[in-house]
Amino acid sequence: MSQIYIGYDFKVNPLQPGTEILIAELGYVGFESFVETEKGVTAYIQKEEWKPNILEDIHILNSEEFKIEYVFSEIEQINWNSEWEKNFDPIEVDGKCTVRAPFHSIKNFEYEIVIEPKMSFGTGHHETTFMMLQFILENNYEGKTVLDMGCGTAVLAILAEMRGASKLDAIDIDEWCFENSLENIQRNNCDNISVFLGDASLLVEKKYDIIIANINRNILLNDMEAYRKCLDKDGELYLSGFYNEDLPIIKEACNNLGFTFVENKEKNKWVAAKFKI
Repeated sequence: MSQIYIGYDFKVNPLQPGTEILIAELGYVGFESFVETEKGVTAYIQKEEWKPNILEDIHILNSEEFKIEYVFSEIEQINWNSEWEKNFDPIEVDGKCTVRAPFHSIKNFEYEIVIEPKMSFGTGHHETTFMMLQFILENNYEGKTVLDMGCGTAVLAILAEMRGASKLDAIDIDEWCFENSLENIQRNNCDNISVFLGDASLLVEKKYDIIIANINRNILLNDMEAYRKCLDKDGELYLSGFYNEDLPIIKEACNNLGFTFVENKEKNKWVAAKFKI
């Protein structure tokens, strides 16, 4: 089924940190894919999620520190592979892991993940995905059952399996992400990952040792109780997709459900955090 999108082309001055702040705020109101450009960012939202006043809560547009101009138009179906190929360079994480596209040359890393990104979020370029990859590299996944919530390209689930996870579920509400995850799992010869189309309502009667959720603040807060119910004793929860100013809110919500804060990472004002039961 062809999906119709609204595309916004933003010109941002100064470019940084303006573009980062803009992407963060757009993510809160439903924009789901971003392509950074030389002058700013192009952002996409499904037409059914769009409304004429969609930008009224984007505070940076009213800031005197930044000059932001934009135009928008309706787009029916996009060749996301072509869009990403123009903007997708391989990434390296802590000298141990690389995330590349099929058209990139092979490099000698302990973990090599090949991602064919469509519209799916999760090539490793965004700070939140990068930090979650770091957490997976730093922690023990051997023999663990894992949930990758809001899986995007399934890049986090793929690395978790490479790190020894025995059984993994990857869930995303977007059909593009669901299909792309299936393709990427096959491309990386993963055998232990099951992919599901849906949301936290699928977590009933599920149990995991580890949950990784890289979504956005509002969804994390809304689904936190569901995560708690399906985490086994001594379980670990890794969260990202929010800004550093949101960390106290995330900590409070986790604390109220019996989680203990362990540590967090920060990259360009984005945060990833680890909690334990």
